[in-house]
Amino acid sequence: MPRSPAWTHDELLLACALVVENGWNELREGDLRVLDLSDLLRSLPIHQGAARTIPKFRSIGSVSRKTSDLASNHPAYVGTPTKGGRLDREMISAFIARPTEMLLAAAALRQGVGTGELYTIPPDPDELDEEGNSAVEGRLLARWALHRERNRGLRARKIAQATKLGRPLQCEVCDFDFGGAYRDLGVGYIEVHHRLPLHVSGLRETKLDDLAFLCANCHRMCHKSRAGESWRTPSALRTEMVKSASRPAPGREAPDA
Repeated sequence: MPRSPAWTHDELLLACALVVENGWNELREGDLRVLDLSDLLRSLPIHQGAARTIPKFRSIGSVSRKTSDLASNHPAYVGTPTKGGRLDREMISAFIARPTEMLLAAAALRQGVGTGELYTIPPDPDELDEEGNSAVEGRLLARWALHRERNRGLRARKIAQATKLGRPLQCEVCDFDFGGAYRDLGVGYIEVHHRLPLHVSGLRETKLDDLAFLCANCHRMCHKSRAGESWRTPSALRTEMVKSASRPAPGREAPDA
């Protein structure tokens, strides 16, 4: 009989949120929240239909055991922790460092599943960074955000609004202007990006003021994950860019005064 696939970031996000809401304690098999999470995990649009081919996939027992892994590997846990895994520890660290943000991410994922919107969005290669890793919030939320940002109608309305108001179509982070750089080829082109991730802004209709104009490079940097940080706003990226410009490049000495 095939074995259940390893837990993903999306699944661990939902499980760890329950553990946190339960005071960083495990949840027993008889807990109705475990049954609810088991049903939810079996319905997620990942693992290519494992729920249909593996009877014990994300069973009540396996979900309860995963909450034990997450609870017992917390640094403050008194006793012998279960084995757990690297992703378990990463998720625990993320919830310790950013509990509000992570709980909002879990809530947004539940909302996306509840509305059915996540089931209709195909996988996107840009869900992953160049090392092939998904953000700690999970690739389903990344997929959702990218899908919305690539909505041609929304982007067209944002560009039309800027043109009507006489605003330049340039990157709000680095000021790059496609028209200025590529002339006719680049005129009217720019990418759009949510100023706040979906798990922070909540599930709602996207307004034009929720979107920022970005060049392709800055768009990717807003989505890029790194240790302890899995997204950044355009304004935060601009601040980081200004700071970086004042520091010497790696491997180079600052010029003598």
